[in-house]
Amino acid sequence: MSAPDSLGMRDAMLSLPEQIEASMAAIGTIAGLPDPTSIEHVMILGMGDSGFGGDLAAATARPFSSRPIVVYSGYLPPSWVGRSTLVIAISRSGATEETLESLEAAVESGSSLVVVTSGGELETLAGRVGAPVLPVLSDAVMPRAALGALAVPPMLALEQLGLFPGARSWLGDAVNDLKARREELLGAHSPAKAIADRIGQTMPVVYGGGAIGTTAAKRWKIAYNHNVKAPAFWAPMPELCHNELVGWGGNASVTRDLVTQIQLRHESEHPQTARRFDFVKAKTADAMHDIIEVHARGESSVAQLLDLTFVGDLTSIEAAAERGIDPGPLPEVDELKTWVG
Repeated sequence: MSAPDSLGMRDAMLSLPEQIEASMAAIGTIAGLPDPTSIEHVMILGMGDSGFGGDLAAATARPFSSRPIVVYSGYLPPSWVGRSTLVIAISRSGATEETLESLEAAVESGSSLVVVTSGGELETLAGRVGAPVLPVLSDAVMPRAALGALAVPPMLALEQLGLFPGARSWLGDAVNDLKARREELLGAHSPAKAIADRIGQTMPVVYGGGAIGTTAAKRWKIAYNHNVKAPAFWAPMPELCHNELVGWGGNASVTRDLVTQIQLRHESEHPQTARRFDFVKAKTADAMHDIIEVHARGESSVAQLLDLTFVGDLTSIEAAAERGIDPGPLPEVDELKTWVG
């Protein structure tokens, strides 16, 4: 008996390389962007899985950007948002309550605007102020399975503004890496299935360092929550060495039956961060069911972040299949959207 997948999440998540290719093909020169010299800071708005597209864009663009890039999720934007701010708002549906309210406030403050959406009120608002609208090109039912379609548009907008030079080229190279990784993930010795097997019924706690590792760790946690319908946690390295690490010391007899640690590694780690991973492994080994290292592949930071994300997404799909869980529906989230407190 095959595991349920009522919304086709496995196939949608496996289409990440094609989502990237389609978005790059559809988005050429973007009309209506502000004069780059007028921009002092960039704020990317988004909630949940749409917002993670902004996380991915920001993490890869920041090392090259001459302007600060902040990702924000909430109802009201920070007080510094104004005429010198570029706001990139991302919502697959165009109806995300928090993003719309925050964006209205940003528009009132005189901010420049770029919208990434498939329609809805967000597209209407963009039309009202004459802002560029970039499409989300994916047939996936759920935004979490449309990551490439959500992340690529803001990356290309930042590139055209001179804030992410080379983005299109790096994305093209990443597509080739992802297709090769996909063949491995679908093979008889899939690393995603192997990781899911090792996690078993335990709860994963995911650690990553630097922009690549921390962003990927957040995605692993979210994907596990959504697709496996199970608790998962994440923390950034080296910050966790100053707090969370201490917490594993007194409860090893309990946590070793409940928790698996996953360390996400990549080539851009600071040398001291790499050493901290070894230190954490040594200090927590007795408190963990297992400790798993996952190493990123790819020549660039873009490719390595997408690779770690891809492996994490498929690991969660494999874990859901092993438990007989349908990864697609999110009834609690659906209820929240109609709930009036």
